[in-house]
Amino acid sequence: MSADRFHIHVSNEILDDLKYRLHHIRWPDQTENSNWERGTDLNCLQTLVSYWRDHFDWRAQELQLNCFSQFQSNIDGIDVHFVHERGNGPNPLPIILTHGWPDSYIRYHKIIPLLTDPARYGRDPEDAFDVIVPSLPGFGFSGCTKHSGMNNCKVSELWVKLMTEELGYRKFAAAGGDIGSGVTRYLAFNHPDLLYGIHLTDIGIIKNIITTPGLSNLSEDELQYRMKTQQWISQEGAYMSIQSTKPQTLSYGLSDSPVGLAGWMIEKFRTWSDCSGNLWQSFSNDDLLTNIMIYWVTNTIGSSIDMYYENTHTLPAIGRIEVPTGIALFPADLLLPPKEWAMQNLNITRWSLLPRGGHFTAMEEPELFADDIRAFFKPFRNKIK
Repeated sequence: MSADRFHIHVSNEILDDLKYRLHHIRWPDQTENSNWERGTDLNCLQTLVSYWRDHFDWRAQELQLNCFSQFQSNIDGIDVHFVHERGNGPNPLPIILTHGWPDSYIRYHKIIPLLTDPARYGRDPEDAFDVIVPSLPGFGFSGCTKHSGMNNCKVSELWVKLMTEELGYRKFAAAGGDIGSGVTRYLAFNHPDLLYGIHLTDIGIIKNIITTPGLSNLSEDELQYRMKTQQWISQEGAYMSIQSTKPQTLSYGLSDSPVGLAGWMIEKFRTWSDCSGNLWQSFSNDDLLTNIMIYWVTNTIGSSIDMYYENTHTLPAIGRIEVPTGIALFPADLLLPPKEWAMQNLNITRWSLLPRGGHFTAMEEPELFADDIRAFFKPFRNKIK
């Protein structure tokens, strides 16, 4: 196992094909006086696609992406793409950051320099990290498997080999949100001896609270969580239902239409972020389109949503996590977990309620996010070997 330097360069053929598709769109109708309540708003999507077609510069974004040290390593037959930036400090702590869906590894781009070079931003150089940001298998520039079973647990085993066998770290920190939270929790559950601690921005949907047959054993906070989650699934969970049951059917349309792909993804960025209904309050056109392009140019939307199916059908059970855990909750995120349940099921040593931000934590509020990671891991620094 050895990592090769990785440089992003999308062929002109792929970009020319995209340009043709963006000039030959068949738009649907939209009911009068409706906006986002039925799904992605037509006018907003047309505004974004107009910018995509006429102004977006992929080569400029590609140049920025290539400023990071990127590699690709074959682990268990899968070509894993990852960023590996060394920390600028006396004894950097290695940390692996795992993204989710519909974001990609660029979820963490804004915080990489904040974590690797804290002195540059007025923070203590003692708090520097070596930062590793992989692309999940089947997402973006990582390869995918042709076999079933690539779930959060399986990914966590790939990360163990990446961090220990490929990069040579004997012990490390881990953090994640969305799918990345699940991967990080399985890392902690199955390999507690390898981790200093884990940092999470969510705990996912807590299934045993919403599926327990009786209500008498639930606390008031758990009852509220159950009610809110059931309501959210009813009103906002359609994407999750189809991606967890029939991802192949969905993948045909999203793989063939860049506008369909954009429409499917930006609705989540608007609904899940702390943008007060205005998508562009939290994200620029370039933010949104660069993320979409990573899926489009690699044709990985189908393999990415397939992880929802695997996590529904092949994921093993997980128990209490004993590794020290930091939780940073952003107020506009989805389904904030009840603290009592979290304390019973994870070894939580830091619980932070941040003043603003939503599901796409490191993209929306990178400074707040980086500060919380530094604060949580600071007590572990004297244990670095």
